[in-house]
Amino acid sequence: MEEKRAIDTVGAAALTGFALLLAFNQVVIKISGDGFAPVFQAGLRSAGAAMVVLIWMRARGIAVTAPRAAIPWAVASGLVFAFEFTCLYIALDHTTVARASIIFYSMPVWLGLAAHMWLPGERITGPRAVGMALSMAGVALAMADRSNGQASLLGDLLALVAAFGWAGIILLMRMTPLATMAPVMQLLFQVVVSAPLLLAVAPLFGELSRDPQPIHYAGLAFQAVCVVGLGYIVWFHLMSIYRASGVASFSFLSPVFAVVFGWMILGEHIGPPVWIALALVAAGIVLINRK
Repeated sequence: MEEKRAIDTVGAAALTGFALLLAFNQVVIKISGDGFAPVFQAGLRSAGAAMVVLIWMRARGIAVTAPRAAIPWAVASGLVFAFEFTCLYIALDHTTVARASIIFYSMPVWLGLAAHMWLPGERITGPRAVGMALSMAGVALAMADRSNGQASLLGDLLALVAAFGWAGIILLMRMTPLATMAPVMQLLFQVVVSAPLLLAVAPLFGELSRDPQPIHYAGLAFQAVCVVGLGYIVWFHLMSIYRASGVASFSFLSPVFAVVFGWMILGEHIGPPVWIALALVAAGIVLINRK
């Protein structure tokens, strides 16, 4: 097996661009929420993304096939994917992009704690322990700050649960036969399983649409095509080239960019506690991903 490379200039530029894409996506979800209810929006996003991934696979001549033993776990990951984004979309409907992003991108903390218990060779070292403590302090500070009128405890808690779901998907990918499935097939299962489920349960959460305008349809297309479809395909490609630790180290950029976008585009008030929480979470993620 070819040894994966350390992050070079091209890789750094691509990963920074991906972090920007994810951060901007939080703003797009928030804006699109004015046209579509959260769970319905998530379902439409998954349905559109499924078509994008299938078209891409057909264009590249990639067969839609998977190891039999991995299929039940792929379905399970799709169910967790649906749960994760139900929580995240509702969170962004209640709280600010800045707060939701800081809390959601604390995922490496919860993944690190779970990996310490269940994955061989993933013990918590000194730097990782410090990183986890810093990130958890940042999350606690973000959730405790009620000075912003846009703050919502429900939204904060749902963003935290979404982070747990994200960590759960990664654990499934590493601990089960799902690891034998091609990454693009994992993504396909996640969107194909989540789309009908989210669309089916969306009416249970109230209205489906909120006077959608062209900007809201454009937001849906951006999420399906640019983020879930092409964005994650590129990310999986980068994971196949570069060392996982190097790729993961760029994850701290997404909450930083999301806070800035929330302030610049949505006019969110960012008080000192939020900036401090952001710095703690970002520093923690860097330490957690150090070898």
